[in-house]
Amino acid sequence: MSGATDTPPRPRPPAPWEALAALDWTRAHRASIQMRYGDIDAMGHLNNAVYVQYLELSRVLLLRDLGLPDGDDRSVIARLELDYRREVRWGQAVAVESLVERVGATSWTVLSRLLADGTPCAYARTVQVRVGEGLRPEPLPDALRARLAELLVP
Repeated sequence: MSGATDTPPRPRPPAPWEALAALDWTRAHRASIQMRYGDIDAMGHLNNAVYVQYLELSRVLLLRDLGLPDGDDRSVIARLELDYRREVRWGQAVAVESLVERVGATSWTVLSRLLADGTPCAYARTVQVRVGEGLRPEPLPDALRARLAELLVP
């Protein structure tokens, strides 16, 4: 005996995508995305950079559906986390579902999952900051804050 004590292995902390996968997505905003042939790479699946474009389009559609007129979205992306879980292949039906994680004074955080034929293929967390003249943060309008709150994760 060496006198050393065996310690049990520490449990692995959950990956960020696992927490998102466990959410209740039934209240999520859903945006159907029309895949284009040019979105596919030489390996026959959706190019990794195109996922970001689909997330962007889904946020535009989300704000439009919340009543924000086109052109009134003066936000910039401050942070984007994206976990790829499965490939998306040509011809699959693609949709992005989104919930709101947080609404702050000048920013809000959107949680999204990209689905292909109903199967989750990627999870994302995006922080948007509303900016004004000179690209300085400015407060979110009260009406937008109220509408975003409708999609808040409980």
